[in-house]
This record gives sequence, C-alpha cells and structure tokens, in this order.
Amino acid sequence: MVTVVETPRVPLPRRPLMGDRIERWYEEELGWAVVPGAQVRLRTGLRFDVLEMPAFAGYAVRERLGSHGTGPVALHGNVMRFLVAAGGADELPGLLDWLEWGPLIGDLRAVGAGGTIEAPLPPAIPGPRGAAVWLRPPEPGCEVEPTLPTLTTLGGGKGAGPDLVRLVDAAANECHRARLLSATQPLAFW
Repeated sequence: MVTVVETPRVPLPRRPLMGDRIERWYEEELGWAVVPGAQVRLRTGLRFDVLEMPAFAGYAVRERLGSHGTGPVALHGNVMRFLVAAGGADELPGLLDWLEWGPLIGDLRAVGAGGTIEAPLPPAIPGPRGAAVWLRPPEPGCEVEPTLPTLTTLGGGKGAGPDLVRLVDAAANECHRARLLSATQPLAFW
C-alpha cells in the first residue's frame, strides 16, 4: 500500500497593502492609468509624458524656471522627472534641433506613449529610502493637463500652462553644463 502525503498548500503572495494604497491614490484621486504589480507604475502618453534628466540638472532647471515654469516633478534616485503634456515626448527631438542643441544632449530623455515610470509615493505615504517621490506633486481633484508644459502655450494665453520650449531649453542647457563641468578638461591657459 502506497501512502500519499499531501503537501500543505501555501497561499499565493498578496500585493503589499502599500502598493494597493498607491494604486488607489493614482486611480481614484487623480484618474491616472496604472500598471499594477509588485511596484506600481504609471502609464505615460495618456494624460502626460515625462522628460527625464540627471537630478543635478533637474534641480538647476527648477531653480531657473521657478514653480510656475514646470508641472509636477518627481525624483527617483539620481533621475528627475518633469511631467509634460501628452505628446511632448514626440516633440523633444525636433525641439532640440530647433533650439540648436541637436544630438549634444544625451542625458535628456523623454518617455511617451506606450511607456511607464515608477509611481512616486503619494505625499501622505512614507516609503523606503530611494523610492520615487514627488518634489512638486499633482493636486488630487484637479485636472493635471492645464498645469503641464506644452507647445500651445507659446502665445502666453490666459490660464496657459508652462512653456515646453523654455523647459526643454533650460533642461538641455543644464544637462550640457553638467557634462562640461564633469568632463576632464585639459588646461588651456598654461
């Protein structure tokens, strides 16, 4: 006679409660599309796109443009993310050429349609060190689109959001400046 030993069944792991809270905040409070998972991610290209740059350049851009020159801004490690109007990612290469930065700026990237970014922690939820956080969070209950940098603000119309051209120019300038300062330069005046 063969004895069958039944192994105990272990329930599948549940998502952490913090992940549920983060997902709910984005979906219910902001109406943003999320990609659920162990780490909640935000879909780009629907309500917003993202400009990414090194954090040191991002801090300089924020100082240069002030609080009204950008939309929501997040920090994840040494990368700063500026939310811009949906479609702004597609405009980046043309804007860099038009502003005569061309391929000089490799540290400035855009995430648009079909992309995702790690969801920064909502302002009321503390998280582990190194997690993505908001430096300038979106306001729950308010539409984010009017606060995002876009090309349509060139005329400076009433109630217009920040200007995408100014943001891209400032970002390219600061990324280039940071690269020049970090490069080993031979002494030219000896």
